[in-house]
Amino acid sequence: MNIEGYNFPDDLYFHKEHTWARKEGTIIVIGVTDYAQKMAGTVKRVQTLEEDDEVEQHKPFGTMSTGKWTGKLYSPVSGEIATVNEDLDGEPGSINSEPYGAGWLIKVKLGNEGELAALMRVGTPDFAAWFKAERAKHQK
Repeated sequence: MNIEGYNFPDDLYFHKEHTWARKEGTIIVIGVTDYAQKMAGTVKRVQTLEEDDEVEQHKPFGTMSTGKWTGKLYSPVSGEIATVNEDLDGEPGSINSEPYGAGWLIKVKLGNEGELAALMRVGTPDFAAWFKAERAKHQK
């Protein structure tokens, strides 16, 4: 779904700290939203935890930098990192060009499927209220 020029795919779960989750069986693919990458600017560097490290829902698992700005990346779910997108070492800009495709960050073995229910979905009142508040905060 396109909202005010920002892409938010209907099949994803969204975290309030601008990460998304896509369920692929028992694996959750995690990345940053189109909104976050546009607000951040050209991504120059990404650092994440390593494979086999544990991540916890709502806790940082890495950072993303643009040169002038560095922000924390928050995990939408808990579990063990199965795969890290090593392509981002050489091409961090794929986060900007394909935030929901080649720009994914990590894949996590889902620890608790119930955590997905705590995330937002496009088209829900929670998502609409969150996005409205984010737009107001960043338009100041």
